[in-house]
Amino acid sequence: MEILAALFRIAGSLGLFLYGMKVMGDGIQQGAGDRLQRTLSFMTGNRVSAIMTGFIVTAIIQSSSATTVMVVSFVNAGLLTLTQAIGVIMGANIGTTVTAWIVSLIGFTLNISSLALPAVGAGFLMRTIKWKYQGMGNAVMGFGLLFLGLDFLTKSMPTINADDLAFLQKLGGGGFLQILAYTGIGLFMTLIIHSSSASTAIVLTMAYKNIVDLNSAAAMILGANIGTTVDALLASIGTKTAAKRAAFVHVLFNVIGVVVALIFFNPLIALVKFIDPAENNVNVTTQLALFHTVFNVFNTILFFPFVKPFAAFVSFIVKDNDKDKNKAKNVYEFSYVSGSIRDTPELSILRAKNELRDMASMVFSMYQRLRNSLQNLNSETTDVLVAELRGKEEYADQMREALTSYLMECTRNQLNRRSEYNVSLLLRIIADLEDMTDSCYGVSLLLERSVRKNQIFKRKEMEALDPYMGLVEEFLTFVKDHLGGKLSEEQSFYAKEIEEKIDMLRNKLRKLGRKRIEEGEDVKTELLFIDLVRRIEKLGDYCYSISNSMAHMN
Repeated sequence: MEILAALFRIAGSLGLFLYGMKVMGDGIQQGAGDRLQRTLSFMTGNRVSAIMTGFIVTAIIQSSSATTVMVVSFVNAGLLTLTQAIGVIMGANIGTTVTAWIVSLIGFTLNISSLALPAVGAGFLMRTIKWKYQGMGNAVMGFGLLFLGLDFLTKSMPTINADDLAFLQKLGGGGFLQILAYTGIGLFMTLIIHSSSASTAIVLTMAYKNIVDLNSAAAMILGANIGTTVDALLASIGTKTAAKRAAFVHVLFNVIGVVVALIFFNPLIALVKFIDPAENNVNVTTQLALFHTVFNVFNTILFFPFVKPFAAFVSFIVKDNDKDKNKAKNVYEFSYVSGSIRDTPELSILRAKNELRDMASMVFSMYQRLRNSLQNLNSETTDVLVAELRGKEEYADQMREALTSYLMECTRNQLNRRSEYNVSLLLRIIADLEDMTDSCYGVSLLLERSVRKNQIFKRKEMEALDPYMGLVEEFLTFVKDHLGGKLSEEQSFYAKEIEEKIDMLRNKLRKLGRKRIEEGEDVKTELLFIDLVRRIEKLGDYCYSISNSMAHMN
């Protein structure tokens, strides 16, 4: 009965630790989501910047699993290349060692409860008193809960006598087999709790309580490094080949690193003891944090020169099946990680922005196709045009549905007010873009009717229409190039100016149509021309609406 009670205490302590880690990570994302986005954009440079980004993001959100799930998600969206993803994963593995250092330097040297309880109280007050401090309040409260859980975990670990220690030390038969056995324990433990940081905290606590020695604890940490890859694998289920490759990179990188570390296990332990030679129950936790860091840094150094060959090898192993899977035309697929895996909702907004750029590019291609078709209107070209634009319009409908669902999923997570407002603007932009595809398709039907009823526009009208359409195309280009960012005051003024020019030309072209009716031209043809002018002007209105949304982005 006593053993059962101890197990429940350990489970409860671990649950509090994991909950504190989640609250702290979510709070940091709420309070600094936009800054994390800017940090993430930094990784588009070289390998060093990608590693630094992975390290910084993981150190902030205290979860390499969350970072790697995010990487898989972004590779799936096309925001990151496989080479960039490798660098970020390397950095994430180094960043996750920060937890071990925090636990070893603070958790066992200070009176944790005297630090944790005030943090919980201060965090609760911050999130209650003022809404804008809710994110950082959660972060502070999560920090306190994390260390409170660690305090309970330390006190819940049973006192182990010499006979029990002797049994544990014989696990695996001694020597290298014992190291392998403890590596397996670390792997199994991390697979269960889905957090290498939590596993590492447990291992440090066990070492502090003299339940395991330095070698056994170090082996468990190596096992935890393999176990943490399960989240990336789960996140890659149902994703594109690129995302599967990113997940496989994480697995291969960690497994190869652990194999190398096991081969050179004794030299690594000797190096750690050389750097920190002290031998006591407090210093062993520092030695383990040091071992964790040395292992991940050496693993990164080992792979760093071979990033491109490594990417090529993974691409060779994980074959590209997307082409075979997506043979059906005009079928939009947008997969994302659901709430079952630890999400990063603030950063996930970047995915939506990337998809919106693709949607804007499709609108632009539809409009260009319309403009080019005006030069050669006949029944054959208009039939092809209508069929082509119908397919793209249906594709845009699917995009709107999927992206709207995705952004609504993001709002169910904890977003700060700024991000919630940005999501509402993105939803409006999605609607405007989809309406633009409807308008383009509507113009193609109008042109088809013009040819079918032999209501062909005169050369003079076409010449007057060309600069008008060119102005709308210029506006579309402006929107496409700036979509996803915030418009400056100068750019907003430009958008207003070009909208006014489009309106002025619309009025002139309407007058031209009415004048030709008065001169005795075919009424139906001229009314069709006026309708064409109106529909094209509507595209300019949508562009201006999108520009307004971008101007109000935070």
